[in-house]
Amino acid sequence: MNTKKLLTSSMILSSILFANNALVEKVTQSGMMSIPNNEAALTKLIDPNGNIITDKRVELGKKLYFEPRLSKSGIISCNTCHNLGLGGADGVPAAVGHKWIANPHHLNSPTVYNAVFYDKQFWDGRSHDLEDQAQGPMQAEPEMASPQELVIQRINSIPEYVEEFKSAYSKDVNIDFETITATIGIFERTLVTPAAFDDFVNGKEDALTDAQKVGLNTFIDKGCANCHNGVALGGTMQPFEIAAKYTFANLGDFKGDDKGMVKTPTLRNITETAPYFHNGAIWSLSEAVKEMGSTQLGIKISDEEAGQIVDFLGALKGRKPEITYPQLPISTLDTPKPNFD
Repeated sequence: MNTKKLLTSSMILSSILFANNALVEKVTQSGMMSIPNNEAALTKLIDPNGNIITDKRVELGKKLYFEPRLSKSGIISCNTCHNLGLGGADGVPAAVGHKWIANPHHLNSPTVYNAVFYDKQFWDGRSHDLEDQAQGPMQAEPEMASPQELVIQRINSIPEYVEEFKSAYSKDVNIDFETITATIGIFERTLVTPAAFDDFVNGKEDALTDAQKVGLNTFIDKGCANCHNGVALGGTMQPFEIAAKYTFANLGDFKGDDKGMVKTPTLRNITETAPYFHNGAIWSLSEAVKEMGSTQLGIKISDEEAGQIVDFLGALKGRKPEITYPQLPISTLDTPKPNFD
């Protein structure tokens, strides 16, 4: 290679490196954050006190996550609405629960993947962490419809579960409702999905395509990162319908918390979790982007700009942890029978 070609190649490479570094800096300044590629840093995020997550608790929590006997009918599990093979959601507009009835408020099931990074849980933010959140759907009549006493009886009636709790905690552990649901939350803390976006921010300059880099720039310039920030790229409580009325506001009766605030959904794995919004009213990701532009930002996002942003959102499809469907322990004659009432 002659000197002129060498200099030209060097200049092009320097230009690319400068552009990549500038974009990473822009990401940082916008408040968007990557999932750490350092194991110690990631552990600090998902287990801040370093005393919650153990292998035995995670494995037991996984069994309970897939355990349909935690529902009154004996056929609905956490995975029913937060399907780990479907991006952590269920792919229908409104969650379907006990007696196969759709959620009466027409609420869509959010993904469980990366939920550990949320500031709040549930659309109205009423729960502060995954362990507490797990208590809600289990007892809710439109979901799993199980009273606490029924959950406790079913688990304690199965000797294999009793032994697993003793092994995961201590021999004198009280297998109460809080311990059962908290163990599910411990498993959910491990459902983290680093993606190409994280690789790029963490220093892998070719992790994103040119189109995804353009889309990331558009995403930030349009103001999307005002709400979709942090490690979760969402998960905080934000006012909804800031600039205009949401087109499908009349579908269902959800109005947010007592201050009208709504939890911002994560954008991680968003390409896998249609339909969108709290009431699952929009199936097209491009249309969802444009709706957010008008509803939240008071701007018109063009088809071209929406396409650019969707290109970037594809870079948030994460690498899922390998989950082997567990073999669940058998019931006994003392295990309360399924109830469809």
